[in-house]
Amino acid sequence: MEWNNLHELLRSLYDEMLPLSADMATVAKGIAGLGALFYVALKVWQALSRAEPIDVFPLLRPFAIGLCIMFFPTIVLGTINAVLSPVVKGTNAILENQVLDLNKLQQQKDLLEREAMLRNPETAYLVSDDEFDKKLDELGWSPSDLATMSGMYLDRQAYKIEKAIKEWFRNLLEILFQASALVIDTIRTFFLIVLSILGPIAFAISVWDGFQSTLTQWLTRYISVYLWLPIADMFSSMLAKIQSLIIERDIDMLADPTFIPDTSNTVYIIFMIIGIVGYFTVPTVAGWVIQAGGAGNFMRNVNQTASKTGNIAGAGTGAVAGNIGGRLMNK
Repeated sequence: MEWNNLHELLRSLYDEMLPLSADMATVAKGIAGLGALFYVALKVWQALSRAEPIDVFPLLRPFAIGLCIMFFPTIVLGTINAVLSPVVKGTNAILENQVLDLNKLQQQKDLLEREAMLRNPETAYLVSDDEFDKKLDELGWSPSDLATMSGMYLDRQAYKIEKAIKEWFRNLLEILFQASALVIDTIRTFFLIVLSILGPIAFAISVWDGFQSTLTQWLTRYISVYLWLPIADMFSSMLAKIQSLIIERDIDMLADPTFIPDTSNTVYIIFMIIGIVGYFTVPTVAGWVIQAGGAGNFMRNVNQTASKTGNIAGAGTGAVAGNIGGRLMNK
């Protein structure tokens, strides 16, 4: 099974588990209904005890959350997924284009490296059977020719073993690289399923006074986890673009007939290691993209500043009024 099929399997798993959130809505309705009863009663009692008019608008909040709970898969999850799905598709298209260009350039580079080694008489027999047989035909059966022949066989075998080891190590890093991406996608799918199924419960708890931030935190975590895949695709696209630029540079150098290619693929291996480590920074980057509480803290600071300004202004006005009143009394 290919790696892309595994990612598609995870997406299918999420789509199949999504309807389970409707089962939790039944329990969430009871929790939200009880919370709405206490919430409305408390707000009305506070207004009556202070002899203030009842503000109806804040009392509509529990009913709006109740509607979201009743139609949670459609209104909440459907809306969020519909908004964020184009982001996933767009970054995936960018990644596919970059990987396609990288594969074409890699094939072109391998062909030019083979041609460069064939141009060099000292390395031509290592990559071509015809050149190897031709060089053997030029040798005689003297002791020195037999020693040269044995050395050619050893050099050719050593070249094949070295190439096989490098290819094995490269394939191992590619497997680890793909596995890292699959680990991120699997954890992301698990988190999204848990947040989707228990989402109605989080919405119901947010109805209760003192737990209002539960709704904001749920939205923040869901969007943040959903963005793991686009960020991982962007990171992979960046690595593919860097490797494409390196391969293009090597292709330009291979155009020189005197250039001797380096088949160690050291730069490629380094970037594969960077990619494996970098994949596990995706959750941190996603946390930078979406955060909750910033606007609330800002508004809290604004309210505190406004309150202090009002107190100072009130004190100043009272002092001025007191001075004016004192002068009038003296007159």
